[in-house]
Amino acid sequence: MPAERLVPTPQGEARLVARRAKRPIATLVLTHGAGGGIGAADLLRLARTLPQQGVSVTLVEMPWRVQGKKLAPRPELIDEAYVAVLESMRPRSPLIIGGRSAGARSACRIAHAVGAKGVLALSFPLHPPGKPEKSRLPELLGARVPALVVQGENDPFGGPGEFPEGVDLAVVPAGDHSLRVAKSRSRGPAGISQSDALAIVLEATLEWIVREIVGNPSG
Repeated sequence: MPAERLVPTPQGEARLVARRAKRPIATLVLTHGAGGGIGAADLLRLARTLPQQGVSVTLVEMPWRVQGKKLAPRPELIDEAYVAVLESMRPRSPLIIGGRSAGARSACRIAHAVGAKGVLALSFPLHPPGKPEKSRLPELLGARVPALVVQGENDPFGGPGEFPEGVDLAVVPAGDHSLRVAKSRSRGPAGISQSDALAIVLEATLEWIVREIVGNPSG
């Protein structure tokens, strides 16, 4: 069963839902996007499955969600709350932080400062839809730690082909910004179901953790 606790931050209390591995090889902390919560399918799949593979997972519900608000605050306030959460934790294995969408951006911005060994960026919002000139690539490249981007093939916030060479990228075929696969494609030529999409997220994440974080402890 997951363990839950509330953690004070400058923005109010955040809610942490933790599932611990028996002998953790890494600790993964993930938060949600600006418009969603920790009930997102990809976050839940990682949280429920990775502990069985030796990776402890904590999902962070940010203060505005705990307070019932629908809109996220300014990026610097998101960062402030995320840092406060991480400072309350004392993981005994290499720390990886991340999140989906706006949570991924925040993780990239604070990773080096909090001593994270890596960043997991789920559906990194490379730019606002239809505005590729407003690139957020500097945030991703500025993480200064290994990063894995898991991106849907049809993400309007930036498709896989828009990321530069050298970015560690896992692609969910036919996936949108939520990494959901349209039902019309579930039996189409791509042969991708929603279960398949979540399996790609899980397998890519675990392989990357073993390769880049556990296998490269000084990286």
